[in-house]
Amino acid sequence: MVLERSWYRFVDRMAGVVGEVITDSRSVIASPCELADAGGMVLSSGSCLRGAARVFFVLTLASGAVVSASGQTGTGSQQTLDKATVGMSTTPDVAKDVTKRPTSTPYSGDLSIFEYPDRDKKLQIDRVMDLLGITPGKNVADIGAGSGWFTVRAARRVGPAGAVIAEDINPLAIEYIGKRVLKENLPNVRTVLGSADDPRLPSGSVDAVLMLKVYHEIAHPVPTMKVLQKALRPGAKVGIIDRNGNGADHGLNHEVVVKEMGQAGYKLVGTYDFTKADGQDYFLIFQVR
Repeated sequence: MVLERSWYRFVDRMAGVVGEVITDSRSVIASPCELADAGGMVLSSGSCLRGAARVFFVLTLASGAVVSASGQTGTGSQQTLDKATVGMSTTPDVAKDVTKRPTSTPYSGDLSIFEYPDRDKKLQIDRVMDLLGITPGKNVADIGAGSGWFTVRAARRVGPAGAVIAEDINPLAIEYIGKRVLKENLPNVRTVLGSADDPRLPSGSVDAVLMLKVYHEIAHPVPTMKVLQKALRPGAKVGIIDRNGNGADHGLNHEVVVKEMGQAGYKLVGTYDFTKADGQDYFLIFQVR
């Protein structure tokens, strides 16, 4: 019927908004059927959802739930996380953001630049994870995950009883990480295509968050970090690793970060500089006040 075909065309257009969705507690990779670009987000791979699954997908988008997965299913924390991922995504009130400073354009180039042999040693990533309380069984979010460099290390640390959410606003990064975790056999990784002002993490889903060379790219940091609070479990830690700068030069002075995080409702609980060997001036740890 004409009406039915028109409905499916509408659903297919909506399906281009995000790369992957959860339906029936399983991962379904969805791609745009008729529209390459919807809402400013481009989906790069996958196959179209059909029938009831497409209806579910559109209803999910309409409700504000935008969550994706790596195309794998797991047990324990991963299955719990999968069920929680059909949650509400709260859009930050950027109109009330009083932040008036330059920000850097989010990186969208060659993801391989994040991979070099001695980075683990220079960044002391095991120490970073220790300080964030990342242990077996924990749920971790890698915000601005890029190539998934930290994602895969956190996934191995938390083990099969834990889970890692790899978030990025770049669909190509999400696709890259999805392929990487399949290749490296890490079924405890889920991917989320976030937006510039909302990482779109499930409510109460994570014990620790790391933002590695990312904070300076957030255009509206205070409302965005307020939204992040909803995803944090009690006692969760948020780590920010970055270099000093003016905001526009892919760095931001740590005093500014501390001030903005305070405005967003966080308290500083740790300050370290052992990351300087990797060109990063500080490692700050925050918790919700």
